[in-house]
Amino acid sequence: MISQSVCELLEKGETFVLATIISHTGSTPRTSGSKMIVTADGQGFGTIGGGLLEAGATSRAVELIQFGQSAIMPFDLSVESVDTMDMICGGQAEVLLDCVSPTEMNLTVFDRWRRMLDGRQKGCLLTIVIGSGDTVRRIAHCLVTTAGELIGDLPLSDFKREKVLTAAAESSAVRTLLFDGAFVVVEPTQRQCTAYLFGAGHVAQSTAAIAATVGFRVSVSDDREEYANQARFPDTHEILVLENFEHAFSDLFVREEDFIVILTRGHLYDKTVLAQALKTNAGYIGMIGSRKKRNAIYGALLKEGFFQADIDRVHSPIGLSIGAEAPEEIAVSIVAEMIQHRAGIMS
Repeated sequence: MISQSVCELLEKGETFVLATIISHTGSTPRTSGSKMIVTADGQGFGTIGGGLLEAGATSRAVELIQFGQSAIMPFDLSVESVDTMDMICGGQAEVLLDCVSPTEMNLTVFDRWRRMLDGRQKGCLLTIVIGSGDTVRRIAHCLVTTAGELIGDLPLSDFKREKVLTAAAESSAVRTLLFDGAFVVVEPTQRQCTAYLFGAGHVAQSTAAIAATVGFRVSVSDDREEYANQARFPDTHEILVLENFEHAFSDLFVREEDFIVILTRGHLYDKTVLAQALKTNAGYIGMIGSRKKRNAIYGALLKEGFFQADIDRVHSPIGLSIGAEAPEEIAVSIVAEMIQHRAGIMS
């Protein structure tokens, strides 16, 4: 995660640039809020879209680090402005190149930011930019919790401060507030979805790895310790070894932005988990298996008192139809559907 890399670099005493897309219009490779880190030697962590945009931002970031300066870079990705076929998206974007030095204040703010993201706590990261373009004079960082606690520096007048704090309390997506000679980027912290995987077999192993790679916080639950362990799932946030699947959700708090992926070793276990999953607020519920098995489980649940509206929440057979057969291929189809749902483009 970017937040973890930021803290590690600050703890090492390194200065780096945190590049963030702060606005975009039209078609762009990444959207507002996308981040990457650029170190003094040009090494990058994360991505803001690749191609000319990322190459230009990286080159400029290395220059800025030498002087401890920050800047805002506009990018025009229209066909007319691109001489090569490297990236022709047709949109425009602004990238904030924030030169972050290893001060005690920065370490405090970004460490708390990391912990808020890890703990899925609501709040906002505020980046206060004084100036514009290559004349950025100062950048300050501040966190606002849901309780109204401020961590960091918020160098604004009382009027502007009140406006920013109101926006922080109301924002569910990245937004920019403009003031005379300054602007504030407001980024809600609770952005990472958790994928709760039930079953720790071969498909789950590949699904967990791919899901973690594309930004999901991954939890794996199974009743077999020889399968549900760190050696098989090195990139997962948590691994739960259950006594059985009867109370699979007893230690979990599933939110509306979360995903439930049912991949157990048998249809009876799948039915047991699905019955519990339907009682959660999960935004996505998917279950592996054939249509015949799925229909049998649906029929049994309807007889047990579930409604058709409950059944309609389930994606089964799980995954996009890409002709997948091997566990790794099935995992790709599953995560592809999860990404599609996360992006809000389900038809």
